[in-house]
Amino acid sequence: MAEQAPPPTNATAPTLVDVARAAGVSRQTVSNVINAPERVRPETRERVALSIARLGYQPNRLAQALRTNTSRMIGYRIEPPTPHALDPFHDRLLHSLSEAGRAADRHLLLFPADDDAAEIEVCQRLHRGAGVEAFVLYGVEAQDPRPRALIDSGVPFVAFGRTAQGSEEYAWVDVDNFFGIAAAVDHLVRRGHRRIGYVGLKPEENVGGQRARGWHAAIDRQQLPSDCHALVLCGQDTVPAGMQMAFALLERSDPPTAIVTASDTLAVGVMRAAQQWGVEVGRDLAVVGFDDSPTAAALDLSSIRQPMAEIGQQIMATLLNLTPAAGGRPATPQDSTDTLLMPTLVIRSSSASPAPRTT
Repeated sequence: MAEQAPPPTNATAPTLVDVARAAGVSRQTVSNVINAPERVRPETRERVALSIARLGYQPNRLAQALRTNTSRMIGYRIEPPTPHALDPFHDRLLHSLSEAGRAADRHLLLFPADDDAAEIEVCQRLHRGAGVEAFVLYGVEAQDPRPRALIDSGVPFVAFGRTAQGSEEYAWVDVDNFFGIAAAVDHLVRRGHRRIGYVGLKPEENVGGQRARGWHAAIDRQQLPSDCHALVLCGQDTVPAGMQMAFALLERSDPPTAIVTASDTLAVGVMRAAQQWGVEVGRDLAVVGFDDSPTAAALDLSSIRQPMAEIGQQIMATLLNLTPAAGGRPATPQDSTDTLLMPTLVIRSSSASPAPRTT
């Protein structure tokens, strides 16, 4: 066996050459131990591993990425702050993805883009030039152009949300918004409510349409009065918009005794309007939000909770299946993996009491 050299005495970080000298092997053998250990005999692997540990050698991940096109980076377009919105859903999803990425030895590369076309261009450029493994598309809409463009470019991605057509061609993760709103209606019916209103997002938006359809279907399934379908207003996801729509429902001659909202931001608007109208939330009017934001917990607002940790974990797991580093096969963005996660209703004082008796 070749004589092992002592560890380097200079102050610089140890290199692959230092490890090779210390272990008495070639540079290529050290590289194989790090990148393809199955090629090296067990006793040699052990000797090299001991030298790596003794020297404190850290492989150059950037150099490895340039050689293998596996940067362990996941691209993600950061969204600008939403004015007047109280629920930091985007921030919570970003945190969830970061935690899931850390567990999988992946890191998020955040980048801004002015619109969908700019995001597509950045994704293509980063995948070609910087070796970014794959991307997460946030907030996919029904007619979203991004999935088709990335499929045609051969760029691996997972979508959070799904398009109305063609979703079988790519991998996506989504939350069952239809089920979540329906669960809120069922809860209110069990509390004795028969006139249930809805304050929603714009129905032409993907999430807004799914949640509105869930409300209408639950109203019919529960055989509530047909005029409940007239107790529906949709608009911007802001507190002032929620207040305005709530006032329009409360001023009716036969107002609802409960209101389901498509977001916690809208629910806060409804609660403020009720207070100004002289109606006590939880006693005279039940209110249920969506997203179970920190604001909902602070205001004791019942809300539909999205499984944030599971969303991040499922997106990351799906991404790993689309990248060469995970299993050694080429990335295939056309692989279709659809995952629909179930939200849960968190009941708090805003809807826990029985419906008020009507005379």
